[in-house]
Amino acid sequence: MSQWHASRPLAAGGGWVVDDLTFRFLVDLEVQKAQRLRYCVSLICLAAEFAHPEPREASVPTSAEIVTRHIRGTDIVTSWAEASLALLLIDAEPANLRSILDRLTARLDTIVWSAGGSSYPKTATRTDDMLRQAVDPMVRAKNEGGTRLYVAS
Repeated sequence: MSQWHASRPLAAGGGWVVDDLTFRFLVDLEVQKAQRLRYCVSLICLAAEFAHPEPREASVPTSAEIVTRHIRGTDIVTSWAEASLALLLIDAEPANLRSILDRLTARLDTIVWSAGGSSYPKTATRTDDMLRQAVDPMVRAKNEGGTRLYVAS
């Protein structure tokens, strides 16, 4: 069984947790598909301090696994070095990222969070550009005190 399938969360209706390389690959594939079918794909990079401690035992879920309980089954999450988490949101317009993030942070036990967003085709046309455009505003949000989302324009 592949790493992607092996990391499928047990929560019904949740998204997928994948490693960084698989995440980048899936973003690439989804952008190519969005180009053909003309829909929007968005990324959110989220740096957050969660009230729960990081897992020390196999039975304690990671932050990424907890997030999957609160997103659609089509969406993908990875733990990412540049951010606590990166989320791939299929068919999510940039104008909707704020409400998506508000619902997510309300359901999670976050202490402080900062986020950056980007979107194909609104702000970027390539995976690397989308990732950079999500990380840079997240860093800016963090430097300006957190609890805010900046979306690339």
